[in-house]
Amino acid sequence: MLTEIVRPLVRTQIRLLANSQATRRTLVNTIAKWLGYLGVYAEVTRLETNSEQIQVSLTVKKPEGCDATDWETILGNLNRSAEEVNPGKLTYAQLPEKQQRKLQRLLAYMIQVGEPGQTVCWEEICPQLQEMDLEETWLQGIRSAIKVPQSIDSLILGLDPDSAAIALEKAVSIAFLDRRINPEEDRTLAALLAAMK
Repeated sequence: MLTEIVRPLVRTQIRLLANSQATRRTLVNTIAKWLGYLGVYAEVTRLETNSEQIQVSLTVKKPEGCDATDWETILGNLNRSAEEVNPGKLTYAQLPEKQQRKLQRLLAYMIQVGEPGQTVCWEEICPQLQEMDLEETWLQGIRSAIKVPQSIDSLILGLDPDSAAIALEKAVSIAFLDRRINPEEDRTLAALLAAMK
């Protein structure tokens, strides 16, 4: 799982910070470097401690690979007043039932293509899905859908952008369960990204 790769790196960075004579500069450089791995150029503009926390302010430039139109939309949305922006995040439970079923089938498809040609063992995959905070109805739907061959083209057809955004987050987590992304998983994630636009 991705966390198993990242956590040792985080522990190493923490030891480095604890033993550094220039902790502030080291932390600023570490934050910029880690975001850089994601293709995000960020500059730390403020760093201070408050009680038992570290408060960090960043200035972030348009990430690599970010479409200029998407970036302008993001900036525009952030510049709107709080009253104009819907503060609530759409959840799986708020989606129409038809979209919920699509998401169940999409995640079942991600599991199927993760190990092509192999039978999925529900008892093995279920605990990993539960760690992703999937609701019980979502898990039940995935369990049923996993027994039936799926087609990414039919699953993406009629998928609304909000549903695609919810699906993408979980699909990425499923793809990283084996710490690699195969071509079909990559194609599915790309299709979900395109459906969000």
